[in-house]
Amino acid sequence: MIDKEEQILPESYLQQGGDKTANKLILLFLFDKMEVPLTESTILDICSSTNEWIPYMDCKPLIPELIEAGFLYEIKTTHSEPLFSITPAGIGCLGHFYSRIPTSLRDIITEFVKDNRMKYKRKQEYDSDYYKNDDGTYTILLKIIDTVNPVLRVEFTVPTKQIAKSIYKNWEDRAAQVYSSIFEALME
Repeated sequence: MIDKEEQILPESYLQQGGDKTANKLILLFLFDKMEVPLTESTILDICSSTNEWIPYMDCKPLIPELIEAGFLYEIKTTHSEPLFSITPAGIGCLGHFYSRIPTSLRDIITEFVKDNRMKYKRKQEYDSDYYKNDDGTYTILLKIIDTVNPVLRVEFTVPTKQIAKSIYKNWEDRAAQVYSSIFEALME
């Protein structure tokens, strides 16, 4: 595992935010390594907030540019944010210009993806929300979403905000177990 202190990137690359072409290649490399469609907020979180590979203001406009170039495509979803994935042309482009990404950065991205792929996949597949009702109770909405459509949608009411928050927080870690339990119970 590569520690933050061991992340050796060219100083000029970090100070300038890299060049636009290299940043596009970094995004394509991330998509290729993740092997799952990603939302824009997930991309920005990974590349700009969590890792500082690409400055936020440089990263955000790259997604529509890569779509326009035919290297990414948008997947319309039934939930709030669309998903994006790499196209065969994007994989081909990455293959041709792979060496433009600094080797140290490729290693860092590869290690990060290996350690975090499932976390980000779950974050996108397991959706939860809660809101206060007029009578003072709280409604919780829990969903498991495949790439496009909900696989499971559960909505129920609880008496307190504390319970709603607890369920909201636990959903991401327990969604698969809940789905399995419901499925098995209904199949008997």
